[in-house]
Amino acid sequence: MGRVVSREELAAVCRSEREAGRTVVFSNGCFDILHHGHVDYLARAKALGDVLVVGVNTDDSVRRLKGPTRPVVAEDDRAAVVAALGVVDYVCLFSEDTPYELIAHIVPHVLVKGAGYSRETIVGADVVEDAGGRVVAMEALEGHSTRDIIARIHELGEGVPED
Repeated sequence: MGRVVSREELAAVCRSEREAGRTVVFSNGCFDILHHGHVDYLARAKALGDVLVVGVNTDDSVRRLKGPTRPVVAEDDRAAVVAALGVVDYVCLFSEDTPYELIAHIVPHVLVKGAGYSRETIVGADVVEDAGGRVVAMEALEGHSTRDIIARIHELGEGVPED
């Protein structure tokens, strides 16, 4: 099980992992409602190296990106759930709109983002490539998105049973 760490702790961990010869992989997202698409994506990201680091947007960052009704799940809960995935080694919250500062702070060997992004639009690609690393645009598992889940909940409306 992974750990939720501060930016400073993460930088120290990544330095140590690099010194030990391990490949650090980084990805990021809101992970508002964790689903099969997220799990599949993160498992494939982990397969690209030894240590998987996941940046998770804070609540304020998600609101700026997704609007006032998001996130559905609070940042500490989202971070804990992502960290609980067996493939994730470290999770770090970031409050900026993009993970650029976090990427620059840890300089991973591999930067992974969804295939909907091009090399030119992947934030932090310059940092990783300038350090000799690589950038991977990974296909998402089709038909699995937080947007689709939220839309389905809205479709159900009053038909959603209480726990």
